[in-house]
Amino acid sequence: MRINFRIILSIVIVISIIVFLFTIFQVRQEKERLTIDLERRAALLGESLRESVEPLLEKGRPERLQKIVEKFGNRERLAGVAVYDVKDKLIAATPQLSAHLTTPLTFVTNVMNSDQEDGAFSPLGKKEMYLYALPIHREESVAGALLIIHDPSYIQDRLSLIWKNNFIRFLVNALVISLTTLLLIRWSMAGPIARMAEWIKSLRTEKNLEPLSSPPGGVFEPLTREVTHIAKSISLAREVAEEEARLRHRAEALWTPTRLKEQIRTLLREKSLFVVSNREPYMHERRGRKIETLVPASGLVTALEPVLKACGGTWIAHGSGDADREVVDAQNKIKVPPEDPQYILKRVWLTKEEEKGYYYGFANEGLWPLCHIAHTRPSFREEDWGHYQTVNRKFARATLEELEDTEEPLVLIQDYHFALLPRLVKEERSDARVALFWHIPWPNPESFGICPWQRDLLHGMLGADLIGFHIQFHCNNFLETVDRALESRIDWEHFTVERGGQSTLVKPFPISIAFPGPAMAPPAGHAAKPSKEIILKELGVKGKYLGAGVDRIDYTKGILERFKAVERFLEKYPAYQGEFTFVELGAPSRTHIKEYHDLMATVEAEADRINWRFKAKEWQPIVFLKKHHSHEEIQPFYETADLCLVTSLHDGMNLVAKEYIGAREDELGVLILSQFTGASRELRDALIVNPYDIEQMAEAIRTALEMDPAEQKARMQRMRETLKDRNIYHWAANLITALAQLRLGNKGKMS
Repeated sequence: MRINFRIILSIVIVISIIVFLFTIFQVRQEKERLTIDLERRAALLGESLRESVEPLLEKGRPERLQKIVEKFGNRERLAGVAVYDVKDKLIAATPQLSAHLTTPLTFVTNVMNSDQEDGAFSPLGKKEMYLYALPIHREESVAGALLIIHDPSYIQDRLSLIWKNNFIRFLVNALVISLTTLLLIRWSMAGPIARMAEWIKSLRTEKNLEPLSSPPGGVFEPLTREVTHIAKSISLAREVAEEEARLRHRAEALWTPTRLKEQIRTLLREKSLFVVSNREPYMHERRGRKIETLVPASGLVTALEPVLKACGGTWIAHGSGDADREVVDAQNKIKVPPEDPQYILKRVWLTKEEEKGYYYGFANEGLWPLCHIAHTRPSFREEDWGHYQTVNRKFARATLEELEDTEEPLVLIQDYHFALLPRLVKEERSDARVALFWHIPWPNPESFGICPWQRDLLHGMLGADLIGFHIQFHCNNFLETVDRALESRIDWEHFTVERGGQSTLVKPFPISIAFPGPAMAPPAGHAAKPSKEIILKELGVKGKYLGAGVDRIDYTKGILERFKAVERFLEKYPAYQGEFTFVELGAPSRTHIKEYHDLMATVEAEADRINWRFKAKEWQPIVFLKKHHSHEEIQPFYETADLCLVTSLHDGMNLVAKEYIGAREDELGVLILSQFTGASRELRDALIVNPYDIEQMAEAIRTALEMDPAEQKARMQRMRETLKDRNIYHWAANLITALAQLRLGNKGKMS
């Protein structure tokens, strides 16, 4: 109430000041207008009377002058008329004013002396009158004066009416505006504040067992957004604390951001963590006059950002957004995430030629197909190799700049884009602990031997103190490749490589996602699980069953094989025609490369062909959504799909499988998973398939749709437990602990 009173009082004061100033201005204008009008009428009347008075004054006919004066003296607003001779003697006057005019008036004398008519307000008797005097002439000289006297009280009445009317308007406006303001405060401020307070109270007291939707924003949108982030953090911390308490009771431990932070603090003694990758976690793009912050579609970003959020540090990456340069400081740095800065992003700038040769050329037309063995021939060009070396050196300089003030820094280099970087960093900073995590598969020695610069790549990688792969099979392939290509000593018992006094530990670290954690939290305003029927309706499809696939459009993902499996399933089991729809959320990727551009066209054509074959009036078997999708857009499909198809022909891990499992809080749904993914080693309760076997995948779709809910629940529960035990914090803790505990001077053996 006190704030309401202050707001209303402020409004009334402001309105009163505005009305007062406006009224003064209006009164001044009206008084000037009425005065000018009065002067004009007096002048006209005086000119008319002067024509009659001058002859009579010249002939000395005072009685006739008196009659004329009395005749005109009775007009509306005319108080009287008087005639003076040149000696200031009153000759004729309106009777009721004659007593006040016997004494010569200075005003009249001045008019006769100046021979100029004039008007002025002057007291006469007990009232203020408007006097207008005109000189009367006899031949060429002044013979007297004609005085016109008006009662100007009507002007004051008019001005008083203006004050009165404006005061009434002020009262009405103040009342209406005050009531409107009170209603707006009630609807737009008090109501939302009360709902937000109740929302926070429910969160604090835990009385509401249902998922809490974010309070309405409106005018409080910035506050709502920040409160929502705080509430999610509190809710997450509470869940983690409860889970840790349960696990402690069972003598177990769950890896959480807090536990990881404590582990890193103990290992690094407050030192920062440095991560290097090609892909940046946030990019800035210009949209008209505004700059938007985007999260690029990337499994690496999905996996690593929770680690940086938990531990802090610096992420060094290629600045690829068209507005990236506009938001960084002089050191090319920016604090992220935008809504809650927790670590530093340092951007490295590449020319178009460097990006084309290093990224699109050597990395993605050479190393990517070489390592995935997915029936696409690698292309190796001398020019691309030159750019690859140049960019690795450029990132080395940027990384070394960041390490200058840190003793024994810990550096995590990510993926196949930076095979040369570990050696470049280690040569300058021998005290640095350098890890290289290879996110894609490592092929057998014969396949990798295709690369003309395999020895240079291996030599660069072995500059790292620790090299990590997703699975042991890839570690074995790497060690066999080193054994064949380089002079080195391999300790197969401890999985280390010794070369030129440098010891490198090679070990599997299966990467994961933040579970439980913010990545699994519902987006703002998302109170409950979406309806599958609504999703299908929004897609313009009627059906009973929903399947989902989430991928970059890449030839390693087995998307064409997946579509053929859907086609074969509908052939064998026609009862599902009109009932089952598969939605592919496909993000265009590397479209500058011909193979990817052609693949996109092929995928679209295959979807169109199958839809043409089976499509009904309100149903189609495949919905291909070709665009980059945010986590918020993908989440409803994860939460409602009866099955998720992950059919990679070759994949290091594939986090889509884990994201689908993490999203299924209802513990329903079935994961169909390729045997050629790293995830298949952990998620044993998925339906494991060979993506080249179309018949087997078609049968897996039928099995998934007809699986008993109890079996779905049992399988999903076991996979979620696996995911909880081996989440991204567990991955980061294992990787960083292994690196931190290496004795750099003792051939890489554990301390």
